[in-house]
Amino acid sequence: MVPHYRAPGWFTRNVFNRAVAFLARHGVSLWGSRILAVKGHASGAWRTTPINLLYLDGHRYLVSVRGHGHWVRNLRAAGTGELRLGKRVEAFRSRELTDEEKVPVLRAYLKRWRAEVSPFFDGIGPDADDERLHVIAADHPTFEVLPVA
Repeated sequence: MVPHYRAPGWFTRNVFNRAVAFLARHGVSLWGSRILAVKGHASGAWRTTPINLLYLDGHRYLVSVRGHGHWVRNLRAAGTGELRLGKRVEAFRSRELTDEEKVPVLRAYLKRWRAEVSPFFDGIGPDADDERLHVIAADHPTFEVLPVA
C-alpha cells in the first residue's frame, strides 16, 4: 500500500509557502507558522519547509496535513530538527504519535486551521466523532515536539 500524500500545487509551492517562509525567516509568525528544518535522510543536508506549530494542553505538535511527505520521512529518520522563527532557532527531538493519540490533536488542528487545511481531510472537520478522526489518522503523521535531552 502506498502511503497517502497530496503534493502541493503550483500556487502553494511558488506563492503561498514562499510568502509564509519569508515572513517566518523575518520573525513574523502567521497563526503559529515556523520554518521546520530537518536533515535529509539520504543527503544529510538541511531541508526546510513552512509548518504550523500546534499548542495543545501544554504540548506542541507538528501535523502533516498532506500525508507522508519528505519532511515526515526526514524527521522519522533523524528524530530531531529545528523550529526557526526569525533569528530564534529551537532544536527539538520528536516523538511520533500513534493513531489513537492523534485524534484530539487532529481535532484541535482542524479547529485552528480549518480554512487552510480542510481540503486535505476529505470533508472531516473538528466536530467529527472520534471514530471518523481515527479512520483518517494514519494519513496524517503527527509528531510531538520535545526538548532536546
